[in-house]
Amino acid sequence: MRVATGLSVLVLGAGGIGHAVVSSLETGIGRVDPFKDMKNRPQSGHGMNLLLVGTDGRDTITKAEKRKYRLGGAPCHCTDTIMLVHLSADKRRASVVSLPRDSYAEIPAHTDRNTGKHHAGHPVKLNAAYAEGGPTLTVRTVEHMTGVKVDHYVEVDFTSFMKTVDAVGGVKICTARPMKDTYTGLTLAAGSHELNGGQALQYVRSRHVDGASDLGRMQRQQKFVAALIKQATGSGVLLNPVRFQQVSASVLGSVRADQGFGTEQMVALGRAMRDFSPSSSEFTSVPIGNPGFAVKGIGSTVQWDAKKSKKLFRALREDRPLAPEKANRPRQPRAALVDVAPAQVRVQVYNGTPKDGLAKDVDTALRATGFNTTRVPLNGKLRDVKRTLVTYDPRWDRSAKSLGAALPGSELRPVAGQGGTMQVTAGSDFTEVRRVRAESAQEGEFSTVTGDEVVCP
Repeated sequence: MRVATGLSVLVLGAGGIGHAVVSSLETGIGRVDPFKDMKNRPQSGHGMNLLLVGTDGRDTITKAEKRKYRLGGAPCHCTDTIMLVHLSADKRRASVVSLPRDSYAEIPAHTDRNTGKHHAGHPVKLNAAYAEGGPTLTVRTVEHMTGVKVDHYVEVDFTSFMKTVDAVGGVKICTARPMKDTYTGLTLAAGSHELNGGQALQYVRSRHVDGASDLGRMQRQQKFVAALIKQATGSGVLLNPVRFQQVSASVLGSVRADQGFGTEQMVALGRAMRDFSPSSSEFTSVPIGNPGFAVKGIGSTVQWDAKKSKKLFRALREDRPLAPEKANRPRQPRAALVDVAPAQVRVQVYNGTPKDGLAKDVDTALRATGFNTTRVPLNGKLRDVKRTLVTYDPRWDRSAKSLGAALPGSELRPVAGQGGTMQVTAGSDFTEVRRVRAESAQEGEFSTVTGDEVVCP
C-alpha cells in the first residue's frame, strides 16, 4: 500500500544529479538480504524487475498522527501491498503489476523467522509470507507464483510514505464522485484535491468506499503512484541539487532495500528515468479467476486466473508492453472521468431540431465513447429545442451525470418513473460529444492503463 514510496525512491533517490550526491544518501537506506541462500530461481529476462513491498510499520508515527489519520491498532508485521515493477531494457517504460495481498499462495518450505521451526510448503494468503519468513520468503513466493526473477527489493512503511508525499509538496488526486471511508477517516468531495502525507495515506489505505474492496483500492493505489511520478518529475526536485538532497535524505532514512541496490544502480536508473513522465508508466493488476476462493483454515482468498496471469508474466519476462501501443491508435482528446462506466448507461436519442440526421450523429458519437445506445435515433415531439436535454429517472442519477459529462452544456432533468433508459433530446446548441471513461476503466489484453490516463489534467 505504501509502495508508491518505493517508486518515489527510484525517482528521487536516483534522479541523475550525480554520483557524489547519491553516494551520500546511500548510507541512510536500511539494508536487508532478501536473496539469501536462494536456489532454483527463474531465469533472468530482459530489463530489470523490482519487488516493491509496503508493510504496516508505524513505530515512528506520533500519537497525534495516529489519532488524526486512524492509524491505531497493532501492526500485523505483514505486507499490505506488493507490486512487481518491470523497467524495460531500453529504460523507456515502467510496467507496474499489483499483486492482491489476499492472493491464494503456496509458500515454499522454510524456517519460520519468529519460532525458528521448519515448515513444509503450505497454502496461505500472499501477505502472510512476510510474517512467516520476511523479505526472503516474500521474494521466493512471488518468484514461485510469477516465474519472474526479482532483481531488487525495496520495502517501505507508513512513515516513509508520509515523508515522501510531504517532501515533494503533496500530490494531486482527482475523483469523479465523493469518497468516504469511516475506517480510515477519508472524506473527499468530487473534484481535485491536493493531499498531504497523512491524507494520501488515508486515500491509499481505503477499501470501504465502494463495493470493489481491495481490488478497487489497488486501482486507487496505481492512480496515486502515477500522480506521485508526475509530481516528482514535474516539480523541479530532480533538477535542484540542494532540494534533491534534502528531500531524498528525509525519505530514504525509512526505506529498506537489498544490498545490490546501491549507488551505481541508483545513478544508472536515475539517468534512465530522467525523462520519465506519467505516460512512461503502465499499471495493471494480476488477472483474477475467483475473488472469493475459500480455503479451509485460511478463509476467503483471491485466486488468480492461471491462464491469463501466466500470459501476463510471460510478457514481463519478454520485456513487452502491457498497454495497447499508442502509436497504433489515433490521437484523441483526453477523456473526462465519470462515476458510472458509459457501457452501463442505456440511451435513447431524439432530434429536437429541424436538422436532418442530428439524432443519428449524436447516437453514433455517444456509442463511439462507449454508451449503450439503442441505435434507433428518433425525431422528438418538439423540433425547436434550443438546449440539449437529458431526462432521467432519479434512481439513475449517477448514470445521468456520466451522460451529462459527455454532452457539455446539456440540461439534466429528472423524470420520476422514466426507468433505466436515459433520453437525450439534441438541441440546436449541440456541438460535440465529449469522450468519457469510468475511473476504473482499463484497456487491452491485460486491462492496463498508462499513467497519463489516470492523473489529473
